[in-house]
Amino acid sequence: MTSSAPTTSRGRLTSRLGPAFITAALIFGPGSITTTSSLGAQFAYDLIWVPVVATVLMLCFVDLCVRIGLSTDAGPIETIRRRFGRIVAIGVGLGAFAVTASFQGSNSVGTGAAMSVLFDGNPTLFAALFTLLAVGFLWLPAFYRRLERVMVVIILAMLAIFLVTLIVSQPDFGAVLRGLVPRIPSGSSALVVGAVATTFSVVGALYQIQLVREKGWTVADYRTARRDAITGTLILGSLSFAIMIAAAAVLHPQGVTVTSPADMASILEPAIGGWAAVLFALGLWAAAFSSLLGNSTIGGSMLAGAFGIEGGGLNSRPVKICITAVIVIGGIVAVVFGGLPLPLIVTAQAVTIFVVPLIGLVLLRLSRAPERGELRVPIAQFVLAVVGVIFLVLLAITYLRNLL
Repeated sequence: MTSSAPTTSRGRLTSRLGPAFITAALIFGPGSITTTSSLGAQFAYDLIWVPVVATVLMLCFVDLCVRIGLSTDAGPIETIRRRFGRIVAIGVGLGAFAVTASFQGSNSVGTGAAMSVLFDGNPTLFAALFTLLAVGFLWLPAFYRRLERVMVVIILAMLAIFLVTLIVSQPDFGAVLRGLVPRIPSGSSALVVGAVATTFSVVGALYQIQLVREKGWTVADYRTARRDAITGTLILGSLSFAIMIAAAAVLHPQGVTVTSPADMASILEPAIGGWAAVLFALGLWAAAFSSLLGNSTIGGSMLAGAFGIEGGGLNSRPVKICITAVIVIGGIVAVVFGGLPLPLIVTAQAVTIFVVPLIGLVLLRLSRAPERGELRVPIAQFVLAVVGVIFLVLLAITYLRNLL
């Protein structure tokens, strides 16, 4: 675990930001762009409430995990092992690893696609290049501090880019307000589930336990950590919110069907012409590369936890080796297949659907455990967290019904 941040004016600023920004950056990737723009393109403003609800649930779980992280002296998997035993800990660790590794290929592909738009090159070569760059970045000294700085810059850049997207799309704000009333149009349930999952990531929240420890925060820093959690999660929700509104304003009237993140360029084209592709490519690259780094960091750390070698955190060699393995897996998928093959997508969905509710239940129990002390989660927040887990269980049931 790293030491506390310095007390210079710049240090005081950076000491208040970081872990939740990393979480936001790793969650918001190419899949988030595709799903949220699809919602707006197909159903206009009717589902604007979806990212709002997902953000509320994510706020609940990120804060819950901040409380756990500040009140434990071990990593997330070791903390789980102490409370539930070795089998549950290994199950959570391997499950979280499988979830992140399964989707890692799309992040590598996204970096290549973005650069090919900017420089008209081979996307596969660009994907391989950024995979190698990510591995090199991982092995730099003081990895967490460098990761934190990069993620804060990237997430703020994405926020600026997609807010421009929102502004130039000239949305109907009256329709936006009406869309805040929850309803599920016919044929939208699958997209709603996917959109909620792109913001409400229990695996991402789980890793907040490790991130606050890497930051060097303690129980005394809870107010600072909570402020960071709220800021980072609200930005995550705002990104989805902005993209969905822009898609509703521009793509829906044109009847455009979104099949990939590249369709987002259509949102900007009417307003700023040729700059649309450039601005889009920058946003896509930021989303893809931040997820490539952050997603692999989660997966590798969880794998190390399952093997019982997570001690030492992100600066330990065994953890970095596991993270490298996840990055390389994504790079190989990107180079060999040029995208996520269907069997891998199905596997990823299945693993996510059945592992994530288990992780949610584990976090619920940890949040009220005696060792949380003064950071034990309040009853009202616990009830909201239960609602979140119920949603995850219903999602699993829906997935099973669709298979039958």
